[in-house]
Amino acid sequence: MEYLKNYKGDNYKIFERLRAGTPIPMNDPDYGHIRKQVIKTKSLLNRLNIAESVTDSRSILSEIIGEEVDETITIFTPFYTNFGKHISLGKNVFINHACSFLDLGCITIEDGVMIGPRVNIISEDHPVEPENRNTLVPKAVIIKKNAWIGAAATILPGVIVGENSVIAAGSVVKKDVPTNTVVGGIPAKILKKLTNKK
Repeated sequence: MEYLKNYKGDNYKIFERLRAGTPIPMNDPDYGHIRKQVIKTKSLLNRLNIAESVTDSRSILSEIIGEEVDETITIFTPFYTNFGKHISLGKNVFINHACSFLDLGCITIEDGVMIGPRVNIISEDHPVEPENRNTLVPKAVIIKKNAWIGAAATILPGVIVGENSVIAAGSVVKKDVPTNTVVGGIPAKILKKLTNKK
């Protein structure tokens, strides 16, 4: 994690705790380090969303996620994220307009994934109990190879979308999606299995 080089001593540990899925109250003494990174990301997003060339977009996206993105990645702006450093992108990934990734809990998008417009991927949650609701609960989301996420779908914290699977437009996915499966609805349910003809 290249961005951790900016933090001295034990300050980086809150980011390790996020990646480990450890719940973190917002009054945690190290929470300010998250806020500082969020402010930096917001500034970079402003640049990304007015970039005129594909090259500039990839360069700024690389700054946002903290590692160089592959030249096969296509992203249509506007794009939104709150943190950015916990997004991992494979090769040949396509991200359409107006997607929003809340990535404090980590979002991994593997090779060949297609993401439709206005898709929300959320890797952060909060407890239901009012006395604990200000606690951030990170839960990683993984989108496996060649999955297709339809327009305006929402992937909730902790979900794994299986390889080659399809999320129908407008769906809300709160459970893991098996490999080679089409799911849809609110909440998303299995609609059919896909046959691999290779």
